[in-house]
Amino acid sequence: MLFAWDHRERLRDLQERLRRAGAITPELIDDVVARTCRRLHAYPPSAKARITRLAQSGAFADATLALLELELPSWKLRRLLYEDGGWHCALSQRPELPIGLDQTVEASHEILPLAILSAFIEARLETSAALDERPQTVPRARPTSGEPVCCENFS
Repeated sequence: MLFAWDHRERLRDLQERLRRAGAITPELIDDVVARTCRRLHAYPPSAKARITRLAQSGAFADATLALLELELPSWKLRRLLYEDGGWHCALSQRPELPIGLDQTVEASHEILPLAILSAFIEARLETSAALDERPQTVPRARPTSGEPVCCENFS
């Protein structure tokens, strides 16, 4: 699982870079796409072009929400709150459930798109941790000896 550890470490480094960022740029969004997006390559090129176009035009919040929608479709924006000079973003897999029963990730930053991107990275970390916990192989059934017996009651 060295690959999984390395991937999580790179995501944590990117998370720290976002935390320290004082501004968002199209290059930063391109870097996040390059380092975190696995599914985006399966979409038509117009999907990535849409995110790039939004970032180039300065619509960074829209670009980050489009990225979230395409890359992590099971995660939804649950809460977006501006309080005490910072944006707090919460993403959820089941926003229809009460917050105590739902699995959420949260992040905050002074800049709205960076708060959303930070929560996106947290969700990516959560998703990769869940994938690591799954068994990587199908359990083998042991061969049995003897004759199979039908136990159905046909009466």
